[in-house]
Amino acid sequence: MERTTTFAGDPNIGVFARVAGDIAVIPPEAPEDFKNALREGLGAELVVTTIQGSSIVGSLVAGNSRGLVVSGLATEDEIAVLKKHRKIMLLSDTMNAAGNVIMVNDTFAVVHPDLPEKIADEIGAFLGVEVFPLTFGGIRTVGMAGVATNKGVIIHPRATAQELARLEEIAKVPVGTGTINMGSGLVGTGLLVNDTGYMAGNATSGFELGRVEDVFGFLE
Repeated sequence: MERTTTFAGDPNIGVFARVAGDIAVIPPEAPEDFKNALREGLGAELVVTTIQGSSIVGSLVAGNSRGLVVSGLATEDEIAVLKKHRKIMLLSDTMNAAGNVIMVNDTFAVVHPDLPEKIADEIGAFLGVEVFPLTFGGIRTVGMAGVATNKGVIIHPRATAQELARLEEIAKVPVGTGTINMGSGLVGTGLLVNDTGYMAGNATSGFELGRVEDVFGFLE
């Protein structure tokens, strides 16, 4: 199976889509080849909507099998679409690009260290996870510097030994570093993955794909 794709020629597929378990939120202008790639590669049901009128839904949504945290600027119509698939929490703080500031699976979440503690606690209660402020290689936008599933976590290659050790303690699943799209450490910008499979931006090398497969347990 082909494991790479683009969004209308752009390999930064994680900016335009967000996977949360068995669903993938994508914008209405997603090309058919992109939709088919996500269906086949992830086995995901596609949820089609903009967020706050924008197509960069991957930056504005984060979630797991229990719920979605969404930018507080999302419209009522957009929220109504999402509510058919998950319960919704609106992130109304000034730091509202949920997909950028939250990395989450079904057991833990890592959040931007400047996210107010009260909001981090609300996210944890809503998604049913423990929440930890952390950086990856000093990068605070953890939702783009890392990707987590219930089987593994991959993060920016500049992550420090201390960050990796803390994440391994938190995650209790395999943790590794890697890149995407020929050397980008912001793996969340070019990688969509769930417990079933993955899709990466088409600039991703075979070595990088092998690293993804290793960390998430997809090697045969």
